[in-house]
Amino acid sequence: MVGALAHGFIKSVLFSPWVVSVSLLLGGIAILIIERLVVVDRALTPSVEKVGYATALKIGLFQTLAMIPGVSRSGATIMGARLLGVDRPTAAEFSFFLAIPTMLGATVFDAYKNRGSLEGSGTLVIATGFVAAFLAGLLVVRKLVAFVSRHGFAPFAWYRIALGTAMLILLSVR
Repeated sequence: MVGALAHGFIKSVLFSPWVVSVSLLLGGIAILIIERLVVVDRALTPSVEKVGYATALKIGLFQTLAMIPGVSRSGATIMGARLLGVDRPTAAEFSFFLAIPTMLGATVFDAYKNRGSLEGSGTLVIATGFVAAFLAGLLVVRKLVAFVSRHGFAPFAWYRIALGTAMLILLSVR
């Protein structure tokens, strides 16, 4: 709903390489801070089945941060879940499940907004891409959950910080 309401603003104001660069950098810093804030030994939500409705809604609200270009949808939901007391593997798995209705809704909305420029073959290409991305996600999610269980999210944070910084430097010398 937020994406539909803010679509025009997002496309006209926020689609900028500067916004993306700063979002990458600040997102990486936020991940490092959240990883240090969440205390490991407190009672964390240990499985997707244990995520309550209120927590799920709050995680969904964190997802709206991804309306800002450069903010990762999965990063926003995972870090939001971590702040709400969800353990790393559960946060990553829940984020994947939350992507299904979100991505489907965004795809349908964007297809509707651009229906005049879509041809029959374009619809097939979009559907094929959607199915391929979903299947790839299914294959990768277990490996991702295992990785973050062992290493946390700091490697992703440092990647975002390096990429955002490099982009800002390149934009500054243009």
